[in-house]
Amino acid sequence: MAPVSAEEEAPAPSSPPLTDDDIVRLARELPQTSASIPSFLLSSTSHPILISYLHSRAAASSPSFAVADYILSLLSLISLSPRSSPISSLFSSLLLAYIKLFNSSQIPHDGNSLKTIQLFYLHLEIAPNQDLLAVADAIVSDLLQIVDPDDAQLLDLLPRCLDLIRDSEAIERGGEFVNSVVDHVLTSDWSKALLVKLVSLIREISYLDKGRCREFLEKVFFGMKGVDLQDLPSLVYQLLVLASKGFSKREVIEGIVMFFGLQMGSKATSIVRQVEGTVLLHVNFSVKQDPSLGQEVLGLARSDLRVFNNFTVSVLLSLARVRRFNESSIGILKTALLMSYRDFKSATGCKWLPSDLKEGYLQTVKKVEKAVMRAVNDSNFGREHIVPSIVQLGFILLESAEDGNQKAFYNSNGLMGTEELGIQMLKTLFEVHDMTRNEVIIEQCKFRILSLKPEQSMPIIRLLGYLIQTLPYPMLEHVSRLKELLDYFTFMHGKIATSFVTALLPLVKYSRDLQDYTILVVRKAMFRREDTIRIAATNAIIDLILEEKRSKRDRTYSFQDSSSQASCSQQAEVPGSLGAGLFQDLSSLLQRCLCQQATVKEIMYNGLVKLVLVDPLTAGPVLDFLLPHFLHFYREDADDQLDISCCVKSESGKICMEEPLDCLLSSISWILLLQPPGKTDRPSDSSWTCFGFSLSQENEAGKIMSSESFSSALLKIRQCLRRGNMEGLSSSFTEESGIFGHTQDTGSRTSEDEKTRSCAFILSGIFEVLLNTIATEMEKATDIEKVDLLKELIDFVNHYDSLEKSRSISRQRNGIKRGNLRNAVHDIPDNTDLGHMKLSWARIPFIATSSIYQLLQTFLDQYSLNFSDGVTNSHSCSQSSSSKVSVCCSKIISFVINTSLQQIKTFCVLGKDDPLKTLVYGEIEMLGPPLLKLIWLLKSEPTLEADQKKKEAKGRKDVEDRREHLHLALICLKELIKICMQNPHHTRLLEDLVSLSTVEYPLRNVADVGPEPDYECEIASGIDDQNIKSKVLLIAKCIRPLLSELLGLSFLREVEILCDVVMVICHELPCKWRDFNRDWAVRICNTSGITNSKVAKSLVKLAICLSSPPDDLILAQEMTKELLKVMGSEGSNPLETSETYAIINHSTTSATASSILELIESVIVDMDWVMAKLKTFSPVTLKSTSLDLSGEHASALCFEETLYARAEALDPQAEHLLRLVTRFYKHLAQMSKLRIAPKGWKQVLPGLKFEKLVELTCRQLTGPLYSFVALMQRDQQENAKSRGLLSKIKRENRWIPDLIFQIEDYEKYLIQLSKATKVNLLRHAKRSTSRDFKILEHPRTNTRGEEVPPNHNNSTAVENERGTGGLQECGDDTEEGHDDSERATSAPDELCSPLAAEDSESDGQEEEEEEEEEEEGDRDALPNPIPKRSKMSKVVQDSDDEA
Repeated sequence: MAPVSAEEEAPAPSSPPLTDDDIVRLARELPQTSASIPSFLLSSTSHPILISYLHSRAAASSPSFAVADYILSLLSLISLSPRSSPISSLFSSLLLAYIKLFNSSQIPHDGNSLKTIQLFYLHLEIAPNQDLLAVADAIVSDLLQIVDPDDAQLLDLLPRCLDLIRDSEAIERGGEFVNSVVDHVLTSDWSKALLVKLVSLIREISYLDKGRCREFLEKVFFGMKGVDLQDLPSLVYQLLVLASKGFSKREVIEGIVMFFGLQMGSKATSIVRQVEGTVLLHVNFSVKQDPSLGQEVLGLARSDLRVFNNFTVSVLLSLARVRRFNESSIGILKTALLMSYRDFKSATGCKWLPSDLKEGYLQTVKKVEKAVMRAVNDSNFGREHIVPSIVQLGFILLESAEDGNQKAFYNSNGLMGTEELGIQMLKTLFEVHDMTRNEVIIEQCKFRILSLKPEQSMPIIRLLGYLIQTLPYPMLEHVSRLKELLDYFTFMHGKIATSFVTALLPLVKYSRDLQDYTILVVRKAMFRREDTIRIAATNAIIDLILEEKRSKRDRTYSFQDSSSQASCSQQAEVPGSLGAGLFQDLSSLLQRCLCQQATVKEIMYNGLVKLVLVDPLTAGPVLDFLLPHFLHFYREDADDQLDISCCVKSESGKICMEEPLDCLLSSISWILLLQPPGKTDRPSDSSWTCFGFSLSQENEAGKIMSSESFSSALLKIRQCLRRGNMEGLSSSFTEESGIFGHTQDTGSRTSEDEKTRSCAFILSGIFEVLLNTIATEMEKATDIEKVDLLKELIDFVNHYDSLEKSRSISRQRNGIKRGNLRNAVHDIPDNTDLGHMKLSWARIPFIATSSIYQLLQTFLDQYSLNFSDGVTNSHSCSQSSSSKVSVCCSKIISFVINTSLQQIKTFCVLGKDDPLKTLVYGEIEMLGPPLLKLIWLLKSEPTLEADQKKKEAKGRKDVEDRREHLHLALICLKELIKICMQNPHHTRLLEDLVSLSTVEYPLRNVADVGPEPDYECEIASGIDDQNIKSKVLLIAKCIRPLLSELLGLSFLREVEILCDVVMVICHELPCKWRDFNRDWAVRICNTSGITNSKVAKSLVKLAICLSSPPDDLILAQEMTKELLKVMGSEGSNPLETSETYAIINHSTTSATASSILELIESVIVDMDWVMAKLKTFSPVTLKSTSLDLSGEHASALCFEETLYARAEALDPQAEHLLRLVTRFYKHLAQMSKLRIAPKGWKQVLPGLKFEKLVELTCRQLTGPLYSFVALMQRDQQENAKSRGLLSKIKRENRWIPDLIFQIEDYEKYLIQLSKATKVNLLRHAKRSTSRDFKILEHPRTNTRGEEVPPNHNNSTAVENERGTGGLQECGDDTEEGHDDSERATSAPDELCSPLAAEDSESDGQEEEEEEEEEEEGDRDALPNPIPKRSKMSKVVQDSDDEA
């Protein structure tokens, strides 16, 4: 179009006005005709008329199209007109009029209005700059009316309008106007439609400062909870796009994570989960497009566990699908989980941590576990892409599984632990996602079982077992994979192989094919050379037979109780019957087991007993199976009925057991006892031809004869052994070995003695089997029969004792000590837990708990009859008979106590669901009351004979035996109580012991120190918790009086055991009841002048450990002061015994010092963890996150205030002291560093507690430490010629440089903090004048000859000693320091935290660099510079990096 001249611009006065229809028609025709624009439109006088046309069309019946058509036509004509003032004015007037109509809802908000606004947006630069101000005000004037997305159409104009205003030079202070408009928008109330619209527009406003960005995001995330669910994914995507353009990335990511994790976390509907799945996909896509967003997510998750929720876990799992973030994301999840468990365990073990913080850590762990499981459960709602990440994390957790003790600890607190959490994750995936079953989970299990170490493979095995138990039918689809894994059976570790077959057992009853294949694999394994593989194969055979018997027993309801429903194809796999019994089918393999080593035979014998326990009707066939093998060692007509010498053989000069005959006889005796009377197992379609029997009447009688043959053989063996003809019975090995005095050559005697000892062990086991049988018979015997059985019992005990002597003689002659062929009670191997089973090849005791109880009761009656009142029937019986009774009772007690100890020690060998557990161990807590009775009888002083002096040696021997028995009995009771503490269902033991202490055997004439026991028992009687009540009463009524009495009798070893018992029980008691026992232990320390160091250490440790914080440290401090008095110092002479604590004397100083240092070390270990946690609360770590930690800071400082007094008088433990104090100063340096505000943060004044801590450490710790080092080095110089002290001196000298460096590091940060706060924190400090560790100066003396103590308060002396040291500035400004101190005094304690406010006026970074340079200059000016400064500077740099 040609430009229009000035004459044409002037309107013709006579030109008639155009109607609105003419304008619409003209806009359509003008581009085609190329005619000129009418002068009416170019005149400013036409503007009111044109605006009136707009209002008239808005008042029409259908204003939407009419207004849009008119506006579009008029804007088209305006765009064709030359740029002039009237045209611009017309545009702005038209826009303002349209905005007014739009806001007043006179025109519909629809697609036509949107099209109109978009056209206004294209021509917005036509409007005059000043009119844009009115346009912007009009747009934001009525934001409250925006309730629908169409209502926010006008806001599309706002970013462009603000940009024009901001860039216009004609508008003064346009930036301020723009900021006012933005502030108006931010302060207005937002509807959900307005929120969504602003999020989409905010990216066009690129000039917002950080404060307004933060305010905008806070308002967005606050209002997101009102947004419709279907709008959330698009809103989040807009936010992610906004973050990718640099708009507050960290705040956007944190807001999204916290919104969906906290605000939406409680809405667990399926729609919400689908929305979250879509959001995760958006996050994953955004991270792929902009990896910096992924780094922000990782940084947020790594910063603190408080942002750890289910959505955070899902986001990290989603990020793990991006290759570059896989390792980091999974590592953060693993670290967060393990750290939460570790923090909870550390917090629980920290005595001085407040209970609310401990509860907080417990809730944190539960929150983390819940978050992980929620993320796994939601994986089926639109987020299947995270399934591989879940599988990866689950197996990593299984590989990081904790040991059994930690699992018990977590379970007791209602936590799953890493292993259980990993199993639940993978089990949930296996159940929900079909695609993960074979290719992911099963294949991963197979790979890891074969590649990992045995201890790491066990959790994978437990996972397979759990899947098979809970989801048997889905697992049937993967039998082929399991068979492939079975092919590696012979190459697995023994425990792994056994555990794997055990895990497969529940699936065997559903798949005959799997059962047959397992049998085939086991059959091959029996021919392997490795002992462990044959042992695993034997276990597998026994387990298969037992599972088959259980399935037959439970067949009526096993399929009904299945947790899964089988498909048609799966049900076809389930066999209706397993055919003939596996015991018969696998008889050939069992026969081969009889040709293996002794361990394999023991496993098989115990397995056969389990078989009879599961199905008693199999007792007959089992006895038929064992009879031929038994006849190899039993000769009925011979003088020596048992050929024990055949049970031991010599291979390559080594003696080994070939046949565990005692275990065989034990199994036979149990089977005979369990066999139902008059019943046998008769399979309908099977025969016993493999054992030499058939179903004929003759052979049926033969089957019955097998049990009778065993019964007759055992009776004859019992009679033969009772006669005690040991030499005749065992002549085959006793005469050759010379055990009864024969002599042979030295070369052959050693081998024969070893063989004799092995046979003696077998024979002693047979005695135990027979004693178990006798004790079982005594339970049902009449009084007359009990007399005969008692005599028989005594005879066997005497033979057992003589056999023990024979074994000891054999050991002495060999010149070496060899352990029992059975596992000693203290050598029980570690158990590997697999669900309800515990795999261990430790030998199971031959005597049942019920039999031991019967023996205890019987022997107690006999012992009480002779010694209960200390009166012997000297008038009616001779001294020789009395001596025989005493010796007999001593043997009986020795046997019973040792057997009880072995029974208690091996209690944890079998799993709780093992059939032998109930048979052998039963209710083991029943041993408690008789053991306590026995202890009370043994502690009584024996009555001496009138002519005791003639038999003084014999009397001493009896007393020593009695004390040894008492010692073992107390050990039994302690171990029994430990079992009770670990198993809550064994609480009956404590109740029985309390009842026995109160009613049947009250302790008379026992003076418990102080009047509190009665008061304590009276209060304890009102406790509602029966468990706590029993523990409190047991200690008050039984343990403490017994300990006091034993202490008076000087039974010191026994006192140590009772101290351990009190510690074990009190560990489970609340603080209130521990304090009662603490007071009792302190009273004993006050009054008891014990000289035995071990007992003294136990009592001191008991008193300190039972004290609640901070009383434990106060008590340790008091004992330390008394210890110093007893040990003496340069200014005072040592005392013989402490006046306050009689337990502290010259004989117990080292033990007491060791106990106190152990306490300090435990507290410093807790400080290591606390300091690590405090660093996470520093301003640099938290940034915008606020957390009130005043309680934790106060607890740490309160502890530190009492720690300084531990180091003054611990010379006997110098090395230990130096090590602990070095660590303590390291923590002090870290605490001081945390008080220095980082860059960008305002420095606040140190609090009163911190100033008090600095003063105490400078006055009472640092100075004495330098004196201590000087004294120690002087002693080293005096004793340098002693070779025995050289190694000790070298060890101590290694710690001295580290100590001095840590002190200087602490003082360096105090200097920096003093300069930053203008508070002289080191006004009480004293620099050592000897930095080369060669203290040569002697104590100064005044004119009176008195020693002048170090002057800590004289500031002049301090400055002279420091020279031009680093504190000269602070020392000169003493008054200013005091003024600052007063200002700090008025500040509240909450201001002591370094979590200061932002907007610091000073540059903390530059000040710190300047202070470090000045410090280096100050230290260079010291008179005696520290050697090897370069090495120490490097350490300082490491310390700086830690922050």
